[in-house]
Amino acid sequence: MQQIINFLIRNRYLLLFLLLEIIALIFIIQSHSYHKSKLITSSNSIIGGIYNKTNNLSNYFSLANENQKLAEENTYLKNLLSKKKINIDSVIRQVTDTVYHQEYQYITAKVINNSYSKRNNFLTINKGLKHGIQRDMGVILPNGIVGVIQDVSPNFATILSLLNENSKINVGVKNSNHFGTLAWNGKNYEEAQLLDFPRRASLKIGDTIVTGGKSVLFPEGIPVGTIKSLNLRNNYYENITVTLFTDMSNLGYVYIVNNIDKKEIENLEKKHE
Repeated sequence: MQQIINFLIRNRYLLLFLLLEIIALIFIIQSHSYHKSKLITSSNSIIGGIYNKTNNLSNYFSLANENQKLAEENTYLKNLLSKKKINIDSVIRQVTDTVYHQEYQYITAKVINNSYSKRNNFLTINKGLKHGIQRDMGVILPNGIVGVIQDVSPNFATILSLLNENSKINVGVKNSNHFGTLAWNGKNYEEAQLLDFPRRASLKIGDTIVTGGKSVLFPEGIPVGTIKSLNLRNNYYENITVTLFTDMSNLGYVYIVNNIDKKEIENLEKKHE
């Protein structure tokens, strides 16, 4: 306490000067609208900057939640868009009724484990049987494909990655009815190979490869990648390399595709085996 008193005594003139300056400044601001507005503007700018920095910091830490919300919203929109409009002609009534049939359902899941540098790669997601996940469902991204559900537990599931020697996916050329098989040779995780493409397909470098219409796992027309290189020998294509759209080394949220008509189609086709 004595030190505080000594400090005030030693600096009494300086403190008195500062006090008078503050009082004079207050009188100036109160009596002049221009100075008053400048003070308010400056203080608002400072406070606004603080709020902006705080908000940016808060947004950074909430990115994970926002990404999850966006993925769930995208899933909802995909489910709406997958309602396919079809017409049914009634010969008896001689009228046409319009109905809506949803071919696919989409489930959002987060990748919690991912390998992409091995010969046979797998992924793990944080949803399973409790969430409607079943074996042999396709897994996609908005800009490509990821793989196929392999094994499922109540809360988790593993995915047979596109980067796996056992992965064989039906694909085609965009705006064409020619189909082939997408496989992986185990070398570059950014590329895959096309097999069994007919000579009449007239492939060329830069063509876009999409999911084909012969698979019940994926909707038709999902972008897969573009042709990087190819060879033509004895009227057959060889060494067709596709640059994948999906970055298999950087996967966050994915969409699991449930083909509602899958069992019905498979049961019908079994009758002809």
